[in-house]
Amino acid sequence: MYRDRRPSRARGFTWIEMLAVVAVLAILALMAIPSMQESVLKRQVKDGLALADLAKAGVQAAYSATGNMPADNKAAGIPDHDKIVGNLVKDVLVEDGAITLTFGNNANKALADKKLTLRPAVVPGEPLVPIAWLCHFTATPTKMEVRGSDVTDIPLNWLPIDCRSAPQ
Repeated sequence: MYRDRRPSRARGFTWIEMLAVVAVLAILALMAIPSMQESVLKRQVKDGLALADLAKAGVQAAYSATGNMPADNKAAGIPDHDKIVGNLVKDVLVEDGAITLTFGNNANKALADKKLTLRPAVVPGEPLVPIAWLCHFTATPTKMEVRGSDVTDIPLNWLPIDCRSAPQ
C-alpha cells in the first residue's frame, strides 16, 4: 500500500489570516457607523415633528377665527412655549404663525438646541381654507403666501425629505 510521507499541515486558520479577517471587518464597521448615526438623527427629527400638531391646530383655529396669524403661543390658544415638551423636543414656539421646535431632552447630542420651523402658507383673504405647512426649503404652493420666518438650523441631510426640496 502506498502512503504519502509529506508532513501534514495543521487544519484551520493561521494567526495572520485571522488578523486579516478581523481588520477587514473592523474597516467595514467603521464605514457603517456614520450612516447608522445619520439615520438615527433623521428618525429623531421626524419623530419630533409630531409634537408640532398641537401648535398647528391652535394656529389654524386662531387664523380661521380672526383672519390673522397668532403672534405667540397665547394668541394661538396653546400652552407657553416651554410647557410643550416631549421626549425629543424641549420647546415649541409660535411666532407670527410659524412654529419652531427646539430639540433637546432625550434627543441625540448632535440635535441639542437645533431648531426646525414649520411656516404656514395661506390663501390671502380666505381664513377658512386650511393652512399648508411648509418645512424649511419646501416650495410655496401657487396662489398661497407663506407667513413667519424660517429659523431652521438643522443640517439638510438630517431633515425629512419633505423639508429638503430646493427653494424656487
